[in-house]
This record gives sequence, structure tokens and C-alpha cells, in this order.
Amino acid sequence: MLCLRMNLDIWEIIDAAATKPFGFHPFYPGPGLGGHCIPVDPFYLSWKAKEFDFRTKFIELAGEVNVAMPYHVIAATISALNKHQKAINGSKVLVLGVAYKKDIDDLRESPALTIIELLQKEGATVSYNDPYFPFVGRGRKYDLQMKCAPLDNLGKYDCVLIVTDHTDYDYKKIVNDSKLVVDSRNATRGIKSDKIVRC
Repeated sequence: MLCLRMNLDIWEIIDAAATKPFGFHPFYPGPGLGGHCIPVDPFYLSWKAKEFDFRTKFIELAGEVNVAMPYHVIAATISALNKHQKAINGSKVLVLGVAYKKDIDDLRESPALTIIELLQKEGATVSYNDPYFPFVGRGRKYDLQMKCAPLDNLGKYDCVLIVTDHTDYDYKKIVNDSKLVVDSRNATRGIKSDKIVRC
């Protein structure tokens, strides 16, 4: 988020750092964390540490940042739509990918579910596409009751929001056929288009 504010390309920075021949492992930004481990398990340790009058500030701070990421994606989507003279309220938004990471069929703690709910609260008409989920019903924290939308008429959406970067997607075609693409995973890397907003 700091790089966005400074008008720096975080993906270019990570690529440059990755040229170091040793001692570097890349970590990539995204719309938030999901799964059954990282968003949950560290907080067990944090809770236990409090019994010993010990604060695990770094765990709690990381959790705060990760919980805030879907809200950052919503703000970026609202800004991108505004630049196209569209309000989020009443806009048609297609969320690409609902799994918590690419190429899996796991929804646990997926940031896409929060993003869909936040878009709906803002008044957007939300659809989703994910080749691993023909239907998203009810879970522990969500109740969406949505069917997977086809990718055959992307021009009917005011915005296509990439949340999970499945390798099955043809990103060039998606950008070509869409009015606006907000990319939270850098899935459109290498595609040049003024339709793309990376967040």
C-alpha cells in the first residue's frame, strides 16, 4: 500500500530483489489471506502468550494488515470505477476467483468472500466466476447463495475484479473483453492496457 501511495510498482521491485542470487525469498501482496493455517493458527499462539504476560505484537499487527486487505481492494475498485464515471452503487462487478489461492478448491477464510460481501454492502450487483466452484452457498462466516457466472459476456460488467489468479483463465481475453479490470494478484502482468488497474 505504501508503494501504491509512492507511485512505485511493487511487482517490479520484487522482480528486482529476486535477481539477488542468494538469501532472498519473494513474498507477494494480494487481497488478503485464506486457508486453515495462516489466518487462524498464529492467533492461538498469541492467545496462549497472553497467559504468560507476553504480547506477540508482530502476529497481531500482521493479522490487522491481512484483515484490512479486502477493504483496500474495495477502495481500489471504487476509485477505478470513479475514474470511469461509475459509482460502485449500481455497478455490475464480476469477481474472478473465490478460492483462497490459485488452482485449488478451498474456500476456507477466502478474502474473496469478504470482498463479495463488501461489494454488495456498497450496492454493487456482484457475480463471480471460479472453475472450482459451480456454487457458493453458506459457510461459517458467509451466506452468499450464488452460482458461477459464465465468462462469455464480460462487456456487460462495469468491472472485472481479479481476486484469485487461477491459471485456467485467459487473462489477455479477459482484459480484451472487459471495460475495466482491477487486478489484486498481478495476474495481468505483461499485458499493456489502460483498462487495467493493479492494486
